[in-house]
Amino acid sequence: MKKTTLNVIARPRLLLVGCGDVGMRLLPLLRDRFRVFAVTSQPARCAELRAAGAIPIVANLDLPHSLHRLRGLADRVVHLAPPQPDGKQDRRTRNLAAILPRHGTLVYVSTTGVYGNTGGASFDETRPVAPVNARAVRRVDAEQVLRHWAKRVQARLSILRVPGIYAADRLPLERLKLGTPALLPAEDVYTNHIHADDLAQIIALALFRAWPQRVVHTVDDSDLKMGEYFDLVADAFALPHPPRLPRSELARHVSPMMLSFMSESRRLHNRRMKQELGVKLIYPSVADLLRQIRPQVSGPSQATFDFGS
Repeated sequence: MKKTTLNVIARPRLLLVGCGDVGMRLLPLLRDRFRVFAVTSQPARCAELRAAGAIPIVANLDLPHSLHRLRGLADRVVHLAPPQPDGKQDRRTRNLAAILPRHGTLVYVSTTGVYGNTGGASFDETRPVAPVNARAVRRVDAEQVLRHWAKRVQARLSILRVPGIYAADRLPLERLKLGTPALLPAEDVYTNHIHADDLAQIIALALFRAWPQRVVHTVDDSDLKMGEYFDLVADAFALPHPPRLPRSELARHVSPMMLSFMSESRRLHNRRMKQELGVKLIYPSVADLLRQIRPQVSGPSQATFDFGS
C-alpha cells in the first residue's frame, strides 16, 4: 500500500482543460504517467472523469474567478477547450493564460481553419494564417495569446492545428440518410482529416517530443475532396451517394455554417508530425477505418462530421 501511494504522489501533474470525446480518449494514454486533473464546467461529469482515471475540478473558463484554484496546480497543460461562440477574441484562452504556470509545457489544440481558403493549395506549417470566419479568427487570437505567454514566462508551447475529426461514431450517416446534397465535383473543396484516436496519441507525444514554440499539422494521409469523403462513407454503409449541386443552389439546402466549410479548400502536409513527433498513424486514411467497420442497422445515427472548428 505504501509503495502504491508513493508512486501516485511521485507522478508529475498534468492539467487537462476540456475533456470531451478527444479528452476522454486521451486520458488512458496519460493516467499511468501523470496525475491528471481534468477541468469540467459540469459537476455531473465528475463521476465519469474519476472513473476514467482523472481528478475532476469544477471550473468555468468563462468565469475567471473560478480558475484561481488551477494556478500552480500542474506544470504540464493540455488545452482542448474551444473558444466561446462570439467575438473576435478567445476570452476563454485569455482567462486561462492568466493562471498558467511559468516554465511549463502546454499543448494547444487549434484548427486548420486558421488558414482560410487556399484554393486547394498543398502547404506546410510555414504558411501564414488568413482566417476567414469568426471561429477561425478566435483561434488565431488564442494562438497569439499563448505565444506571448510562452515567450514571457519561458514556457514550452506546442500548437497542433487539427482538421475534421472522425471516428466510427463520428461519421455523417444521418446527413447521408437525409440525402443532403454536396458540391459538384468541379466546385468541390479539399478537406483534411484525422481519427480521434490518432489525435489523442499525437497530443500525448507532443507533451514529450514537440519542439518549443512549434506548430504541427495533425492530419492523416487522406487526399480527399469533401464529396469524395461522403461517397466513401456512403459506400461503406450501403447508402446512396449524396446528390451534387452547384454552389449557387447548395446554399438553399445547407446551413450557413456548413456552407462556410464548403468554401474553404486546402491540403496540409504532415511531415513535421511524422518526423518530429514520430507519429505512426493508427488510421493513415479515412478508408482504413471504413474497411474495419460494419453498417449499423439498429436505427438512425445522430453522429455528424466534426470539421475541427
